[in-house]
Amino acid sequence: MAKGSNATTDQINIRNRKATFEFEILDKFVAGIVLTGTEIKSIREGKANLQDGFCSFTNQELFIREMQISQYKQGGHYNHEPKRERKLLLNRAELRKLEKKTKEKGLTIIPLRLFVNERGLAKLEIAMAKGKRVHDKRESIKEKDQARELKRMKLN
Repeated sequence: MAKGSNATTDQINIRNRKATFEFEILDKFVAGIVLTGTEIKSIREGKANLQDGFCSFTNQELFIREMQISQYKQGGHYNHEPKRERKLLLNRAELRKLEKKTKEKGLTIIPLRLFVNERGLAKLEIAMAKGKRVHDKRESIKEKDQARELKRMKLN
């Protein structure tokens, strides 16, 4: 373990569970995220929510919007806005590729997972995704049920 790090750093893994149900994942990327001091402290406490989050471009820069990071308890007047937009850090080639694909019909960029790496930096796993129709969602539910039944049968 690195000097000065704590055990909870390795365990921060906030997931967007609705993402795989609502969307078909096409491509994944890991992006850095620009945060303030109180935001990273809240993330280390596990106080973030990705459910409503989505990514969009502004002036060829990628931002995540509607991702909630709760205010830090000891933040005082230095606290941050919980749902402010935050800049994502990717290299130029990845940004161009994502921007080009989002202009295609029905494709969007969604957050999948927020985690803290071994260096203590917050990272956001994002995905190029396509929205599922009701029929596709039913198929996903059916596949999960079948997998659960198979697992039960193997255990007995």
